[in-house]
Amino acid sequence: MAASGEPGRLWQEEEAAAVVVVGSCMTDLVSLTSRLPKTGETIHGHKFFIGFGGKGANQCVQAARLGAKAAMVCKVGNDSFGNNYIENLKQNHISTEFTYQTRDAATGTASIIVNNEGQNIIVIVAGANLLLNTEDLKKAAHVISRAKVMICQLEISPAASLEALTMARSSGVKTLFNPAPAIADLDPRFYTLSTVFCCNESEGAGDSFVGALAFYLAYYPSLSLEEMLKRSNSIAAVSVQATGTQSSYPYKKDLPLALF
Repeated sequence: MAASGEPGRLWQEEEAAAVVVVGSCMTDLVSLTSRLPKTGETIHGHKFFIGFGGKGANQCVQAARLGAKAAMVCKVGNDSFGNNYIENLKQNHISTEFTYQTRDAATGTASIIVNNEGQNIIVIVAGANLLLNTEDLKKAAHVISRAKVMICQLEISPAASLEALTMARSSGVKTLFNPAPAIADLDPRFYTLSTVFCCNESEGAGDSFVGALAFYLAYYPSLSLEEMLKRSNSIAAVSVQATGTQSSYPYKKDLPLALF
């Protein structure tokens, strides 16, 4: 089911989302330890926190914080993590009309252990992200077709990303494809359906970069691609100066006017 009941439908009627992201939402479960545990070993950590992640949502949040009208097409579980994620999107002024909830899988999670040197071990359970399907995309077709830019990645099923890119291109929408996490034997149609093919593996700064690039493609189309890339890189560089993932993403008001 979609996360309806909020003024999302009215919002859509008033102004279409310029940036639409079809992608993932992940809840980050982060433990900080002095060292990484060995196989079969239990050790004590010194800090734990829960954060909001997932490449799709990260990119959407950064675009929204720069001032983009943004919408997220995704699927989370009908659980506390899913409910919290929907609220997080709303707080970032992102339309959740097509943020679906399912009882068939849990909200995607990333269990992360980080040592004092910054080395980490990560276990990702994609969960509900992999259940975003053709029916879900068809319901969101009018949002995708009215966008200026649509972003996809590979933390949902490749088939769903490919279908979303096809829908967007058939409506003349610019497409920004971030082929991460990388997979072997990528379908060649991903190349032909992508206006911009942005190879970028890292979360955090990488997702900030992609979200910023989508913002510039949507709102500053007269800029050269080189200038867009420079400005996006400047914004991503700001994000690495703060802790967390989405919590590190800058707002327009905190950035130099020269970027706008």
